[in-house]
Amino acid sequence: QVQLAESGGGLVQAGDSLRLSCAASGRAFSNYAMGWFRQAPGKEPQFVAAISWSGSSTYYADFGRGRFTISRNNANNTVLLQINSLKPEDTAVYFCAARYVSVISTSLRDYNTWGQGTQVTISS
Repeated sequence: QVQLAESGGGLVQAGDSLRLSCAASGRAFSNYAMGWFRQAPGKEPQFVAAISWSGSSTYYADFGRGRFTISRNNANNTVLLQINSLKPEDTAVYFCAARYVSVISTSLRDYNTWGQGTQVTISS
């Protein structure tokens, strides 16, 4: 099983960009489909984006299409989430999750493990 650690969050202004990183440790990272989720205070976790084990397939939540880009590098066990044109409603803790199959899922229940998250705060 992999362990996940996110980084790259911070306090930025609306319209700015951020690149979040998820570093995985453990075995066989390339066997995992990966996802990004976010959770705002008082709300349930929300699917953001996912990528298949090979990186050939990606999927985005409707709010993220055009602004969010997920990518992965299996050689150095990382998954990135590029977020452009940030909005105040993007404020949340963003965390990555790993699923020990190749197929993408938008449900957090389908993932085997996830990290602690990184805080993203957008000021208007």
